[in-house]
Amino acid sequence: MRRSWVRRLVAYGAAMLVAAGLVAVPTVAHAELQNPRQDFLRASQAGLFLHWGERTSPVHTDCTSWENDVTSGGWSADYWVNEAKKLHAQYIVLATFHSKLGYTRPWPSAIPGSCHSKRDFLGELIAATKKAGMKTILYMTNDPQWHNDGLPAGKDWLDSKAFSSYAGHNVDLTTTNGFGEFSYDNFMEVMDRYPDLGGFWIDNDSQYWLDHNLYEQIRAKRPNYTLSNNNEDTPIMDMVSNEQKTGMTPSYDYPQAVWTAAPRLIEADYKLPDSGSWWYTGTDSTVDTRLNVGRYIANSGSSIKSLMDETAMVNGKFPGHQLDYNNFLNSYLDQIWGSINGTEGGGYMYGGLQPGFWNDGSQGVTTISKTNPDLQFIHVLTKPSGSTVKLRDNGYRVTKVTNFRTGAAVSFTQGNGYLTLTGLSGWDPYDTVFQVDTNGRTGVYPASTYTMSATASASGHAASAAADGDYLTYWDNKKTLPVSLTYNLGSAKRVQYIGINQREDSVSYARSSTEQSARIKAYKVYVSANGTDWGNPVTSGTLPSHRGVQFIDLPAGNSRYVKLEVDSTWAASSDSTHYKLLRIDDSWIGSDYAGASTTPPAGNRYEAEAGTCQGTVDSNHAGYSGTGFCNTTNATGSYAEWTGVHADAAGNATLKFHYANGTTTNRPAALTVNGTAAGSVSFAPTTNWDTWADATMTVPVTSGANTIRLTSTDAGGTANLDYLELTQ
Repeated sequence: MRRSWVRRLVAYGAAMLVAAGLVAVPTVAHAELQNPRQDFLRASQAGLFLHWGERTSPVHTDCTSWENDVTSGGWSADYWVNEAKKLHAQYIVLATFHSKLGYTRPWPSAIPGSCHSKRDFLGELIAATKKAGMKTILYMTNDPQWHNDGLPAGKDWLDSKAFSSYAGHNVDLTTTNGFGEFSYDNFMEVMDRYPDLGGFWIDNDSQYWLDHNLYEQIRAKRPNYTLSNNNEDTPIMDMVSNEQKTGMTPSYDYPQAVWTAAPRLIEADYKLPDSGSWWYTGTDSTVDTRLNVGRYIANSGSSIKSLMDETAMVNGKFPGHQLDYNNFLNSYLDQIWGSINGTEGGGYMYGGLQPGFWNDGSQGVTTISKTNPDLQFIHVLTKPSGSTVKLRDNGYRVTKVTNFRTGAAVSFTQGNGYLTLTGLSGWDPYDTVFQVDTNGRTGVYPASTYTMSATASASGHAASAAADGDYLTYWDNKKTLPVSLTYNLGSAKRVQYIGINQREDSVSYARSSTEQSARIKAYKVYVSANGTDWGNPVTSGTLPSHRGVQFIDLPAGNSRYVKLEVDSTWAASSDSTHYKLLRIDDSWIGSDYAGASTTPPAGNRYEAEAGTCQGTVDSNHAGYSGTGFCNTTNATGSYAEWTGVHADAAGNATLKFHYANGTTTNRPAALTVNGTAAGSVSFAPTTNWDTWADATMTVPVTSGANTIRLTSTDAGGTANLDYLELTQ
């Protein structure tokens, strides 16, 4: 009997078993958010991505000559495994059956249609990774469009005639449907032959696969295989890979461009070489050490897997610059591995200190131990201009901070919701790591002690999901703005701040006019004793378009009801997917800060660092109040704004701005009160930046909360602003 008819009868028989219910195949394929087959990926920090095939330089057009050169060059699966270990990778993705590499299959295939090897390179790699406690994942493509790329006229990488004879009917492999059939058969062959394969890494999707229940059959036949998809959030997939995103500031902060929300497995796929193709083209491109170390750490601090592409040559070896990087990273990661391995990203769905943009230009991520939430780590990827790092403590009571590499104690203070590390020096050029020991969280009302309501909610995503302590649920505002989310505490209780984890299913910066951030921009907060009479907002402002937990501080007081009104988000109308969309995984009301709260001194003082600073919050000059000061951008129009500035009664009030101006010229600023122009404030020189002075203005205010803004009318920006005091 001809092989094609055997294949068809086997496929037909399988279909009949599925139809009869004798094989457990779901009618609609889906991927559980968490499943034991995913354990090895969830425990991983990184993978090694290898594009390697016939078109690896020097290009081959004959499968036999390519295989001979691979073997005579000394190819070894163990070499790849050892290099992956240097990168601290736990899996290898092999992309040889790739559209731009000649559609080579690195295993002895019984299916004609494209080049395949006689030596079982795939089988050898699977055995080598299994021995090392790792996994091999096989890249599969749906794309026939490059079937004659790089070949003379009349030549083709795909052999439709041979496959048609095998299939028993005419199949054009250069069409999407025909190639879908060819690749479908290869999926089946691989599953039959390699039970120890880790899974498939799939470059997008194929309608042929969907029509023929490919994914359902993978789930039924190989339930231990994982499925990863490139750039598409296809429901069946265990993991979504985000390919080579760029344009972030800082450039290593890959998570800013990721649009998949945890707890889906998320992968960041990027090249280590600075330039060139995803495969070796004959060039030993340099590797940017700072960029790629930063990517690795930033991804780990966001629970994102780093899939690093290296360009193996025909014999499997890596070019010199990539070898140098592998050797460097091996020793570098060994020093800090305990702060990465066995952790999740801090400030997201697992709790932890706030990551992101900190003081004095510093930036980084935090990690939190999977087994001990009181053990956390601060990774400073961009050091501050001074010797201080300040970040939100998220309610954790800090007991000790040490330099993770040296074990040396680090001085710290904690108050007003912040952890401040002081006296820092000896920065590592790539990642300075601090270990933070805590004694649990404090000052956070349990989700069970209050109820939620909203002015709009999408079906299945009620307001209760915004504060149920469960990150697997979320509130959706049904694309309605303004929208209000109300917390009913049951009785009058002290309220100090709101903590918010927004759903991370959009980028956190504007990649384009049609890909923007679905995060809170302008907001107001009200409190009420009865849920009916709200009065003026107790605070208002703007949240940054940043990933990770965000906080809204409130004037401390007792209230039964707290209402968060969201007036706008960061997405523009040109982004039809995210415009007016808001989703909150979880939020909470804080009753007190974890550390000692600083009681404002007399005079109704409002620190500049607690307001909105269009610039940076710095602490590199002595003599300031609180935890820092606002250093506005050196430009006309830069501003500092205070919201919730309380006045006991309507009428005139004196505003006192504490400032420093180390230049030799005046730095005036326009003053507005509640959006109304109120004159100009002069900030005269103060000898140096460590000398502080006061500038005052008498202006009309309203009873209750007021918004005060200073906008620079000088190209140098405003003076450094320490605090504002209002007296009547």
